[in-house]
Amino acid sequence: MARLVVISNRVAVPKARGAAGAQGGLAGALNAALKKHGGIWFGWSGRESQAFTGDINIQRHDGVTTATVDLPHQDVEEYYNGYANSTLWPLFHYRLDLTEYERETGKGYERVNERLAESVAPLIERDDLVWVHDYHLLPLGARLRAKGVENRLGFFLHTPWPPTRLFVSLPYHERLVRTMLEYDLIGFQTNEWLESFCHYCKKELGADTDEATGRIEYKGKVTYARAYPIGIDYDHLMAQADSGEARQAGQRLLASTRRRTAMIGVDRLDYSKGLPERLDGIGRFFDRSPERVRDLVFIQIAPPSREDVESYQRIRATLEQKTGQINGAHSEVDLVPIRYVNKGHSLAELCGFYRAAKIGLVTPLRDGMNLVAKEYVAAQDPEDPGVLILSRFAGAAQQLDCDGQGAVLVNPHSPDDLAHAIQTALDMPLAERKARWQAMIGTVRDDNVQRWTESFTTDLAELDTDTASG
Repeated sequence: MARLVVISNRVAVPKARGAAGAQGGLAGALNAALKKHGGIWFGWSGRESQAFTGDINIQRHDGVTTATVDLPHQDVEEYYNGYANSTLWPLFHYRLDLTEYERETGKGYERVNERLAESVAPLIERDDLVWVHDYHLLPLGARLRAKGVENRLGFFLHTPWPPTRLFVSLPYHERLVRTMLEYDLIGFQTNEWLESFCHYCKKELGADTDEATGRIEYKGKVTYARAYPIGIDYDHLMAQADSGEARQAGQRLLASTRRRTAMIGVDRLDYSKGLPERLDGIGRFFDRSPERVRDLVFIQIAPPSREDVESYQRIRATLEQKTGQINGAHSEVDLVPIRYVNKGHSLAELCGFYRAAKIGLVTPLRDGMNLVAKEYVAAQDPEDPGVLILSRFAGAAQQLDCDGQGAVLVNPHSPDDLAHAIQTALDMPLAERKARWQAMIGTVRDDNVQRWTESFTTDLAELDTDTASG
């Protein structure tokens, strides 16, 4: 069995397995795959150095080997804060208004991918499967090929892929996609993002594409592109949900609600998550039904992220302002309609909160998948499940709509749509809540992160060697 080499921007050390949120599930699955196959998880350490030395810090823990390098401050600013998170991230989430095009950050992005390739190439053995992750490392496969790496190379994009008419706004977009076609297998979260990528390759590059098989041939090189919807670590989440920590967290939340229905949102502080728009919808609901402030309390948990990027500083200020306005207009002496929590919680605590909250509000403007939606469904009490309100623009909507019988889908840009969905969820009878939950839970349980990992790595290993390089 071939070893697995995982390459990502950041590396999750196995002993940090209990970290909160969906990333813990992904980290757990990749660690499990590395234990099974053997191999290495390589990436940036998260630390800054005076200069790039290429020195690799190798650690072994619980059967998994991690290898990390430090990056100079300039690299972090240009590659990570700059091109990755101020150019690619907003563009891939359809936010042209926030996309910054700076030549120097583009150069930094290329430089860091070259440096990472230079560092990891000597660690790759002849028969290894190499699996690269996410928008930080789009050109890494081409850099590895240039260094003589002939292994099977796979890539998975955790974000959306934008429509061609948006993507062509990126300077040097053709060069970037040509480097991606050096991978043997490219994975996307949904068929929508897959179709957008194939459309670009056909229209802009003139590549020969076969939508039925995902085969893309460009200048003699064959790449396969397919959809692999990611799932949660279901068994691990259920173990956390059954823990004393989860029960205590749920009891704390229920005790504080004063018999009101709790509605919860858990999102990284990011403009793609639609948080200001969510608050507009909640404000519209309370404007229309001010008396229901005694029936509903909304808890928004939004840990900060990328605080060095200006657009993230702006969104935090916007959320604090909107929360204050709604609370000022609708609070009573003994209660407030919105609680805004700007810190993270453990997965066990979140499971307790999910189960105690009878409405889960997951309304990103655009999301590759959104695992919070799946976590919320998994954590519910089967005898008294909550209602999931889900943006139709989240990748998870394709799996959790269940022909209109699962999640309540909304347009997150419409305050009226959100307000109506909140009222529907608040008044939904138990029988309908059970039926909707039952429609979703099978997919959440079965299409888990372990199946996702196994599916991708198996396909990468078994690509038709007569038509694909490697």
